[in-house]
Amino acid sequence: MLTTLLIIYIITAFITIGSIILYGSNPSRSLGWILVIIFVPYAGAITYILFGVNRREFKIYTLKRALQRRMYDQKHLKNSVSENQVLFKSPKNRKLASLLKNSSHFQAIGGNKVTVLNSGTQAYKTIFEKLKTAKKFIHVEFYILEDCKILEELYQIFKNKIEESVEVRMIYDAIGSFELKRKSIKKFKDIGVKVYPIMPIKFGSIIFAINFRNHRKIIIIDGEIGFIGGVNISDKYISSQSDLGIWDDEHVCIEGPAVESLHKVFIKDYYFAANNESLLQEKYLPKIEEKGDSVVQIVASEPDSDYSIILYQYLSLINIADTCIYIANPYFMPNRPLLEGIKMAALGGIKIKLLIPEKSDSLLAKYSMQSYFQELLQVGIEIYRSSNFLHSKMIITDKEIVSVGSGNFDHRSFEQNFETNALIYDEKIAVKISNSFLKDCEKGSILTIEEHNARPFYNKILEGLARLFSPLL
Repeated sequence: MLTTLLIIYIITAFITIGSIILYGSNPSRSLGWILVIIFVPYAGAITYILFGVNRREFKIYTLKRALQRRMYDQKHLKNSVSENQVLFKSPKNRKLASLLKNSSHFQAIGGNKVTVLNSGTQAYKTIFEKLKTAKKFIHVEFYILEDCKILEELYQIFKNKIEESVEVRMIYDAIGSFELKRKSIKKFKDIGVKVYPIMPIKFGSIIFAINFRNHRKIIIIDGEIGFIGGVNISDKYISSQSDLGIWDDEHVCIEGPAVESLHKVFIKDYYFAANNESLLQEKYLPKIEEKGDSVVQIVASEPDSDYSIILYQYLSLINIADTCIYIANPYFMPNRPLLEGIKMAALGGIKIKLLIPEKSDSLLAKYSMQSYFQELLQVGIEIYRSSNFLHSKMIITDKEIVSVGSGNFDHRSFEQNFETNALIYDEKIAVKISNSFLKDCEKGSILTIEEHNARPFYNKILEGLARLFSPLL
């Protein structure tokens, strides 16, 4: 028996270590995984498969990738938004837009109206109002769906719309919405909503699916109105459910040609969840008239895409800054390139403010974030702590460009999650969000380097340990 187990261990270790040698992109990380596999029999190999495999080399969603190529083929998408493509005069905007178009495949599109929704109450109010205007279809995609008042209101709107012959489709992440009751799902299905989980946890696929989550929050109405941001379907955003208080978040409503790009993200995800290509029909991708003067570029990333697109976006927004950078994020755990990039910007005279929550919904995330504070404070970055639980994922460069969406500043958003951001090239919108950001900073408390250095020694130990495990968050 022991001989059999030893042979299995040797074979498993040989295969996994071979995979690390062939496909590992970070030498120190690869060496760490090799040591774990050697000295932690069986469990080390399983942990590597769950959390360490380079998914950019192992394309786990080949069908989805094939559809993605089709999505950008004009033979299948006759109603293109290319006529609204923006050719920027500003070199830094042109470089940023080109990078994101070549990596994420979505171009910067003009002619949009953008409405900023800087609270859950405001976001839900606007979402419900717009949903009630739907004439053809409603497409909804969320990381978290909870049994709550907000979900019940969605149900009533969907019920009324379906009675008006409006098509309704809803997809959700199987892990993020794990607590959603089956009877709630059945309730939506019974009224005609086409509901599907994304990457459900099934026997035989758990090791490939459990660590790769769809973190997007998207709503599309008639192909003309889109919502994107950090707000999930939960009462946490409208009432206090714990000592964290009401969750603060940023969401935007987009009306205009850029909605087509956002809708393509949903269409790909719906195909993957439902194995249904019906949304490739022209009626789901109508020609959209210009509704405003904002330029919007959708940034979408996936765990098996060729590039770390969200990381590229954030690095670029930091690198092109001339005067200031404002960042709001609940999970600020940058990798080494991003950390060095933001430190270089600060040392180069860029004014940088970071807004994080004072309390966190994860102790591991809290201590991991704190492990970066010393390096940030030493180069002059101002760190502010919000008294409410700040859940916004936002970065503003020079009060000219702003990104709002689902992407955090952490390893999971860079490498493991399906994420979507809206990059808005509009000074008026950027200034409006900047003013709101600065007010939140004033309401919160600033962290001084003296206060940080005075923290207990055991905090430093916890921070170091948490930082080691930050890629697993």
